[in-house]
This record gives sequence, structure tokens and C-alpha cells, in this order.
Amino acid sequence: MPFEVVSRSEAQTEALAAAFARLLKPGDIVFLTGQLGSGKTFFIRAAARELGIKEPVTSPSFTMANSYFGRTTVHHLDLYRLGEFGPADAVDFEPFFEDDAITFVEWPEVAMPLLEAPAAEIHLDHVDEHSRRISFKVSGNLSKGVERLIEDAGN
Repeated sequence: MPFEVVSRSEAQTEALAAAFARLLKPGDIVFLTGQLGSGKTFFIRAAARELGIKEPVTSPSFTMANSYFGRTTVHHLDLYRLGEFGPADAVDFEPFFEDDAITFVEWPEVAMPLLEAPAAEIHLDHVDEHSRRISFKVSGNLSKGVERLIEDAGN
């Protein structure tokens, strides 16, 4: 079931990402899609901070993957530069989908057929210079939590 909220500021997006992160558990995979500059890495950075990551979270556009260690392990993948994603790539990326980590994947479209189904898909769109439409597609236990998160955001 999709849920949608319009964030009017970076502070509101940061609060939404932190609240969302509190719903996640090790083993969860989160896909993030949206236009360039729509705030995918910003969202992940705020979520990672909430998960106890102290070091700077940066976009792994050129390395394709970064791992961070806090209260839980957080993997951040950015598949933007991949032209294709085959079975050999899936094997190479397997360690980033371990059960004791939370994995965020930006630009997952190229790999979706070969990746495990995510616990959540988040899509960010520009509304204007400061506002973003954030859509959450979640399943299972996350549904009620995201529904409350959206209600609390006042949309």
C-alpha cells in the first residue's frame, strides 16, 4: 500500500527519515528512486544517523557501495552508473544484503529483477526548490508504522 507525504523543508525530510529508520530492522532492504537531486542520499544520511552512524554518509556514486557501522550495520549502494546488472553482479553484491544489516539502494531499477524484494520502496520527487513529495510503498509490519509517520507529518 503506497503512502505519500510532502516535505516542505530539509528539517522535515530529516525528521521523516529518522522516524522511518526507527521502523527498520536488520535484514531490511530499502530501495530509493527519484530524479537527480531529489534527496535520496539526504534521506539515507538522516536515516543512517538515526541508526547510530557517526561518520559522514556520502553518495557512493563512483564506488557503488559504502558500509557504515553503528548500532546496526548500514550498507548504502548507488547503482546509478551501472549500465546493466547480471547474475555475476548479483553475486558480487551479495555481501551487502546480509541479515544483520540494513541496506539502502539508490537507483535500483537496473538490478530489480535480480535483487531480493525490498521491505520498502521510497520515491522522491521535486515539488519546488525546498519541497519534496515522498512516496512510501511498504509491506508487512512497516505499513502501520509508515501510516503513523505520515499522519504525524500532517499530510
